[in-house]
Amino acid sequence: MTRTEYRWLLPSALADELPGDRGRSRRTVRDWAVDITAFLCAAGFGMIALAAIEADPTTPDGVVLADSLIGAVSCCALWVRRRWPAGVAVGLTALSLVEPVAAGAMLIGLFSLAVHRPYKRVALVGAGALVVAPVQPMLRPDPEASLLASTVIGVLLVLLVLSWGMVVRSRRQLVVTLRERARRAEAEAALRAEQAQRLAREAIAREMHDVLAHRLTLLSVHAGALEFRPDAPPAEVARAAGVIRDSAHEALQDLREIIGVLRAPGDSDEGNRPQPTLVTLDALIDESRSAGMEVTLANRVEEPSRAPAATGRTVYRIAQEALTNARKHAPGAPVDVSVAGGPGDGLTIEVGNPAPAGPFEPVPGSGQGLIGLTERASLAGGSLDHGPRPDGGFTVKAQLPWPA
Repeated sequence: MTRTEYRWLLPSALADELPGDRGRSRRTVRDWAVDITAFLCAAGFGMIALAAIEADPTTPDGVVLADSLIGAVSCCALWVRRRWPAGVAVGLTALSLVEPVAAGAMLIGLFSLAVHRPYKRVALVGAGALVVAPVQPMLRPDPEASLLASTVIGVLLVLLVLSWGMVVRSRRQLVVTLRERARRAEAEAALRAEQAQRLAREAIAREMHDVLAHRLTLLSVHAGALEFRPDAPPAEVARAAGVIRDSAHEALQDLREIIGVLRAPGDSDEGNRPQPTLVTLDALIDESRSAGMEVTLANRVEEPSRAPAATGRTVYRIAQEALTNARKHAPGAPVDVSVAGGPGDGLTIEVGNPAPAGPFEPVPGSGQGLIGLTERASLAGGSLDHGPRPDGGFTVKAQLPWPA
């Protein structure tokens, strides 16, 4: 059932709180039904009181006529009680002080006041109505009822309608509060979903940068070697071409996997290549060496296979990005990679290289790789530092947790 389908079942005070209906004050179908019923009840109560007045032979005809007109005006005043509940309730209370025919309209006015206005205002007008309850029988006594009986009935009726109205108001406020909470929960859920999508996109972008940058720099290095050494021996040309072919194939495979995650994030990972860990760090070093880099690895972790998968993957990505940066910004310089640590002590990885020995054509870079590494280390619960060395080289050092 949509909002427009059930709005007519709600009072206008609640229907105006629906999304898209703010500022509307028109009566709903339910309001018309309630207003007509209230008018008929007030008119019926007034006719009963008027019949009792007419039954008294001492009542002048002019008084009966005045009571009839005042009773009709009181009932008609109920049609504006939603707009001015306090004014209508006060006026009908004052009028019922001398007019028994307005008592029914007064009770309905008090009920509307309790529904639409806060407790303090209701208490003030209700106190006046309780004062009227014993005064009106004294000014216009009922020949068929005693003063005590009329007073008790009047007080009970006033307390009843005020209590009923405050209960209805409390229930409506509860509904409005629950509805607002539901809206807030929906907004928060949408915000969490948006944040999750943003984090997923950032993670995929970071993974794509880490993987593809490494592959593409290998392609760039070997393509540059073939360009500047056209007279290289056929065996060296064939080796470089093989590395280019393998790197391109690996880059395409990595790109397919990332696009596959984007297209079907809910599918199982079965059939995908295993994620890199601390154990596969040796393969990364060998791959860099085959590309012509001089890399020295000092792996002082006794059992790399016991390292947590997330921590090992972070170490691998840090080493991969650091090697990529060294290949781009310090070609030909030796690179030292050091990994140490164990359960309870954490893992420390340090990758450093001296300044390049000769001139080279700089490769433009945005620094996003180091920013991504810092974020990756922070997400893993560790920290990462990087910066130039006194000899003109560069060092990347990260510390990651390894629970005991």
